[in-house]
Amino acid sequence: MEIIFLGTSSMVPTKERNQTAIFMSYKNEGILVDCGEGTQRQFKLAGRSISKITRILISHWHGDHVLGLPGLMQSLAASEYDRKLMIYGPKGSKKRFKAMFEAFVFDKPLDFQIEEVEPGIFFENSEFRIIAYSLVHGIDTLGFRFEEKDRLRIDVKKAKKLGLPDGPLLGQLQENKSITHKGKKILPKDVTYTVEGLKIGIISDTSLCDSCYKIAEGVDVLISEATYTSDLNDKAEEYNHMTAKNAGLIASQANSKKLYLIHLSARYKSTNDILEDAKSVFEESYVAQDLMKIKI
Repeated sequence: MEIIFLGTSSMVPTKERNQTAIFMSYKNEGILVDCGEGTQRQFKLAGRSISKITRILISHWHGDHVLGLPGLMQSLAASEYDRKLMIYGPKGSKKRFKAMFEAFVFDKPLDFQIEEVEPGIFFENSEFRIIAYSLVHGIDTLGFRFEEKDRLRIDVKKAKKLGLPDGPLLGQLQENKSITHKGKKILPKDVTYTVEGLKIGIISDTSLCDSCYKIAEGVDVLISEATYTSDLNDKAEEYNHMTAKNAGLIASQANSKKLYLIHLSARYKSTNDILEDAKSVFEESYVAQDLMKIKI
């Protein structure tokens, strides 16, 4: 998986930071989480095509998380996008999309489908699932958790010991199916081992709440809003946001492996204080920068 931070600022963009957007590439899937103003230009700067987007997850309908949608969708239509774009958002998303299409003139059609998401698993296939969690931000807001399913891998030494040739038989075992070879039944557990799937948590704008810990539990990468440092904790609570220290405590208590901080207030000209705030409670903390790419 590759994660690209397309926008890491909060409500007001800065010279260095665009409004919120994260792009996750996994095999043939391209998952865009939020779409702040200027997101499609950030794709160009990152050297990625918007046509790679297969799904868009909308955390909530504050402008800094969705103002890039009309332009992005117009560009997708103009680029002869050849698949159905799946869009997932909180309650009320269908009504807001209808209003958006009434406000703007879309010259070319785009095949898309909007689904309003309730907490729980809202997408699942043979390789991964995506789970939504309710957050606390004054309006309907979702956080997300991406879970790759565990995979079976062949133990080559055990396979050779049983005389198994390369080919379809090993493929069946890797698909968790029993086989018969030279009159002997062989179970998947006899020659395979389990590789744990990747887990990514994304905590959007929110006050500290139980869902934050559920999103973060045991993830390889936790991406969390960190609008303020802890010396502005009262302001964070007033506006239903979190501090960098809040994010660090969540990562620490939920056994996350790494924490990347986003949605930083434009008041911070340097990220040093933000980073120190998180690192005071969770060492594996990093401040995400626009166009930063991480591979897992």
